[in-house]
Amino acid sequence: MAELESLRGGRGGGGGGMNFGPPGINGDEEEEEDTPTVLLSVLAQHGQMGLCFYDSKDSSLHFMRDTPDNYDLHLLARVLQEVSPQVIITSAKQERCMTRFLQQLGSNPDYKPEVVTYPYVDFGMEVGKQRLLSAHLPFLPASISERDKMSYLSSCISFDSHLMLRAVGALLKCLDRRRVGVELEDSSVGVPILQFNAYTLKGVVCIDPDTYSVLQIFKSELHPSVYKLHSGEKEGLSLYGILNRCRCKFGSKLLRQWFLRPTQDLAVLHRRQEVIRFFTSPRNSDALSTLQSSLRNISNIPTLLRRMSLSHTKVSDWQSLYKTVYNVVCIRDTVRHLPQSIHLFRDISEGFSDDLHHVASLISRVVDFETSIAENRFTIKPNVDPAIDEKKRRMMGLSDFLTDVARRELEHLDARIPSCCVIYIPLIGFLLSVPRLPSMVEKEDFQIEGLDFMFLSEDRLHYRSQRTKELDDLLGDLHCVIRDMETAVMTQLQSAILERSASLYKVLDLTAELDCLMAMSAASQEYGYTSPKLTSHRKITVTQGRHPLLELCSPVFVANSFQSSESQGRVKIITGPNSSGKSIYLKQVGLIVFMALIGSDVPAKEAEIGLVDGMFTRMQSRESVSVGLSTFMIDLNQMAQALNSSTGNSLVLIDEFGKGTNTVDGLSLLAASMSHWLRRPPVDVPHVLLATNFHSLLQLALLPSSGLLSLLTLETAVDGDELVFLYQLKEGICQSSYAANIATLAGLPTSLVQRGVEVSELYRTGRLIKRIDKASSDEQANRCRSLVEAFLSLDLEDTELDLQHFMKEELLPSAGELLNRS
Repeated sequence: MAELESLRGGRGGGGGGMNFGPPGINGDEEEEEDTPTVLLSVLAQHGQMGLCFYDSKDSSLHFMRDTPDNYDLHLLARVLQEVSPQVIITSAKQERCMTRFLQQLGSNPDYKPEVVTYPYVDFGMEVGKQRLLSAHLPFLPASISERDKMSYLSSCISFDSHLMLRAVGALLKCLDRRRVGVELEDSSVGVPILQFNAYTLKGVVCIDPDTYSVLQIFKSELHPSVYKLHSGEKEGLSLYGILNRCRCKFGSKLLRQWFLRPTQDLAVLHRRQEVIRFFTSPRNSDALSTLQSSLRNISNIPTLLRRMSLSHTKVSDWQSLYKTVYNVVCIRDTVRHLPQSIHLFRDISEGFSDDLHHVASLISRVVDFETSIAENRFTIKPNVDPAIDEKKRRMMGLSDFLTDVARRELEHLDARIPSCCVIYIPLIGFLLSVPRLPSMVEKEDFQIEGLDFMFLSEDRLHYRSQRTKELDDLLGDLHCVIRDMETAVMTQLQSAILERSASLYKVLDLTAELDCLMAMSAASQEYGYTSPKLTSHRKITVTQGRHPLLELCSPVFVANSFQSSESQGRVKIITGPNSSGKSIYLKQVGLIVFMALIGSDVPAKEAEIGLVDGMFTRMQSRESVSVGLSTFMIDLNQMAQALNSSTGNSLVLIDEFGKGTNTVDGLSLLAASMSHWLRRPPVDVPHVLLATNFHSLLQLALLPSSGLLSLLTLETAVDGDELVFLYQLKEGICQSSYAANIATLAGLPTSLVQRGVEVSELYRTGRLIKRIDKASSDEQANRCRSLVEAFLSLDLEDTELDLQHFMKEELLPSAGELLNRS
């Protein structure tokens, strides 16, 4: 597990993380306390962990997004080792893994923090939000409204991390109760929080949920089966979906963890790359097939061992364990014939000890799987325990013996009884069974001299005789005795296996890693990926890169390159018509970098990837009912996170930022954001890719001139009235948005498109735009003049018919038409 570090805020304060607080407040400027207190709040549920902690040294609240953790809570252990809190706050209603972890923590003589448990209600989601709103934040104005305060807090803390947010509520309650740092102040003075700091894993790339969503790294869909609509989900078209060729469940689980924790550790990445490189070679395809067929038979070892420790083992569990251990031994034997210069192969050869062979042979010698399946209980093979073999022989010869006993019993029974038999019923013993005679109607008729009536079943009467009593004394309850003796053997076998559980757990980790790497090798072979060169410098070069998902859906895909060095082309602005491929190019670069950071091959002819410490995106507008923020406010939060958190080793992808408000304000915010990066020292400028239709950003020269700036466009061609997309990236600026051509392609009416082009041209040249749904003033004047002339020509003294005709046919229709037009 990688070590942990806190990302301190501010460029001048050292570190590369998020800092949300007032510009001049810094822990170094505060008078240091003699004994700073650290309080940590944690909540673990369903394999996820959320935590936060408060450091009284600089009055800062540190938070970590919800992160997957294993059953042993290894991640939490590393956090405690790094932070060393004096107080740990958790819920009184907790999962078994947390209870066990705290018990082990209490037995550690070197580190014994105080553990505080609060009722589960104190870890509620709404409780956490309300306590955050009520927190004492001195750097915010006292008159700030609750709505504005919520907007600010949503830009500081990820409200999507529910466990972390619930842990914050409990932490703030503990701070208020203990009045940490303000013990001597008036009770009206709250515990101050001077800054919010994100806390992340050292060596792990910082990627937020929005980036995972927009890059389509994961995509859950409802299961198509009607029986699994409510409970089942399946992976849709996503990067994880196309790379996950794992043969066992824990391999898929480990691969998901790799996706959730991409790493900057070159040693880890090179370890993965050498295995993938080996299996992508065609000459090693036989070894790949052999190992994958063995991995398919490996079951969940921790679950099997847990059932053994509780003595809840079923016959199917013994089958699964034997099959698992047998196939693990096959994997070890296969790997030992592979190059031991590859680290993983060497670890498997050395780590899969002879204990595994011993466990496999032990199960094979003891367990009789055929009989166990038939009887649905644990049975052992012959020659394991002589005492059990002897009793089983007596049990097998019992049938002939009981037939002879029944023959002798029949000689002493009433002549009306035609037949009888002696049967054995477990837990009851030996009984004499005779058919029910027609004369036996009432219970009193069942009595037979010398026999004790037991029960009636299916027209057969069952009795205990003197001979059956002697059989009970002589043979006893054979069936139960044999089961008890075999259960004792099973317990001994379980103990012998549990003593070697450490070897089995080690098997789990190494086979899961092997499964993941072979899965990525298979995908690399099928899709034609190449192994990237990974370096520690700040340069990214991709030659003829492809989008790993779109190339599977499109019959023809145009590859494009990307280059960003330490001093040239770090900020790229891409213009072009809609549907020309700008967003796809941004996502393509992001996915290629991400794939390199998990050790995978990448869809490109060549690639050299300088490791990045974070990936930030502002690409996909979304809405949030729970937070109560507008879509544009959420866009601003995403942009703020990129501006505040990105370092010189980060990758920032921005698509159409600023379009959620009016044109001038949106353009101004975009220009200010890009200028902020361009004015930084080159060492602090991240790799930035911006796709925009704000051509004024470049035409009005709103950005400072810099060698870091590179202008790109996607090539198009106009064939008559038709716009043809070539999807080829080139240097330059797009001079037209081709909105009319795009509208025509989208199927808008031709007259509407033509009117749009006319209005656009008038607006661009500054000429008057006339409405086409209203008659011009000249037309109206001519119409009125003709009406007046027609009226004056009437002879009003002659007849009223001409006047009525004029009113009906001329004046009223014209007046109605003019009224409608006005």
